[in-house]
Amino acid sequence: MPKFFVNQTQLNNEKIFIEGQDVKHIKNVLRMKVGEHIDVCNVDVTQNYECEIEEINNENIICKIIKERENDSESKVKITIFQGLPKADKMELVIQKSVELGVYNIVPVAMKRCVVKLDSKDVRKKVERWQKISEVAAKQCGRDIIPKVSEVVKIDDICKMMDSYDKIIVAYENEKDNTLKNEIQKIRMLDKEEIKIGVLIGPEGGIDEKEIEVLKSAGGNIVTLGKRILRTETVALNVLSILLYELEK
Repeated sequence: MPKFFVNQTQLNNEKIFIEGQDVKHIKNVLRMKVGEHIDVCNVDVTQNYECEIEEINNENIICKIIKERENDSESKVKITIFQGLPKADKMELVIQKSVELGVYNIVPVAMKRCVVKLDSKDVRKKVERWQKISEVAAKQCGRDIIPKVSEVVKIDDICKMMDSYDKIIVAYENEKDNTLKNEIQKIRMLDKEEIKIGVLIGPEGGIDEKEIEVLKSAGGNIVTLGKRILRTETVALNVLSILLYELEK
């Protein structure tokens, strides 16, 4: 069943008013009719509803709430991907697939070895586009939230965020001893209902040694991902899959 996101202002008693681009998508792409059912999520309170389409207008689609649905697609393992800015459209791939896999939010990171350099105007446009990609992916895979794509940060900003996470994992190709498996075992020992994990991934050129030292000093956990060097756009998908498989209850 197709899923759409609304906020609290679009609810009135037992009615939901779908607006914006979703109107065209329902009318022209899905070609849905009055009487058909859709899933709607109120992102302000993270509540899902099964709804019946009552009216299809040019400016909105009015739906009647049939019943509340259980919120069951979100994990108690909340993973933030800190992604070093990659070249071309790789960031879009990382966002799309990470949202499908269950990422909680995504933070682009400007790092020393990033080829991409964005000015303030470029950043605004990029973040808006990236957020839209997150929303579309969240609809497609039935998420109960739209993972947020944050503004671009630097390594020093991440160091200041360390206390907000139970664990910050840094994937580094030159680490030889500490493995992701080791860190997963430590996370299991926390025995918490909800776990917040950050995963930092370098750009194509990797993470600079000085950046690694700064992260390590701030409390980051440097890990190897094995004997093979992965592309930057592969790392998020690899680590997300492993962490959620191993830690979800």
